[in-house]
Amino acid sequence: MSEPIFDTERTPMITPSEVLEHVYCPRFTWFMSVQNIPQHEETRFKVLKGRQVHQRRATENRDYLRRKIGAVKREVEVYLASPVLRLRGIVDEVLWLKDGTMAPLDYKYTEARDTIFKTHETQIVMYAMLIREIYQQPVTRGFVAYIRDGSQLLEVPVTEESMVKVRLLVRQIFDIITTGRLPKRTSCRIRCEDCCYKNICV
Repeated sequence: MSEPIFDTERTPMITPSEVLEHVYCPRFTWFMSVQNIPQHEETRFKVLKGRQVHQRRATENRDYLRRKIGAVKREVEVYLASPVLRLRGIVDEVLWLKDGTMAPLDYKYTEARDTIFKTHETQIVMYAMLIREIYQQPVTRGFVAYIRDGSQLLEVPVTEESMVKVRLLVRQIFDIITTGRLPKRTSCRIRCEDCCYKNICV
């Protein structure tokens, strides 16, 4: 039996940002993808600063970070799409490493810290899965550079367990989209205070 042919233009796919919003609260998925109510993120300071950082980073020298990682080649602002994974997105950098593996590198406008944010870890795993699927090369780790105050580089292991969790999240999101079911809101109610949907979420 021949393998199914996927159309990257017509196959429904979601972005890492949509997955992370779902993790923050599953109702983000319902409001955005079922009710089609945008969140107007352009008014949020961190989003604006993040975009400025990404634009500035394209012209700045980050070679010292890549040398620290052991990169021998890179591609910048790479659009990746996999109908198999049902994921698409733009990774800041795709790296080829000295040990023969590949890795994603993502920049964050966030203060340096000793441990990585769980959301950033999940995002790196998604990019790693896309790189592995598209380039057909091993990806065992990824990297996040926190660049608000200097540059703090943290490594993210990419394990089978972490990839299984991502696949489960993707299935949950498409279940909400296809059924239109209203999911439960986050159990962490403090998140509701900073939510753009708080005035219409009942």
